[in-house]
Amino acid sequence: MAKVSVSLKIFPSDVDVNRDALKMKIEKSLPEYASVYKFEEEPIAFGLVALIAHILMPEDKAGAIDEVESSLRKIGEISNFQTLMVRRV
Repeated sequence: MAKVSVSLKIFPSDVDVNRDALKMKIEKSLPEYASVYKFEEEPIAFGLVALIAHILMPEDKAGAIDEVESSLRKIGEISNFQTLMVRRV
């Protein structure tokens, strides 16, 4: 069975947000079928650093991306996020 890789750029709500703690919250908030493959950090401006989360999920799970996005919206330290790429792996 193939998997889908989703890359999301996640913007913290403040410069002072602990990125390591935020990474752990993201991993714990994901549905059980989704997992973080890796995180990258991208400096934005004035000390703000966005996280690029590469998330793997099963290809045949309907509505999986919507569920992942919904779980991220519940994290208070995230101000916004955008989908950079979705591909089959």
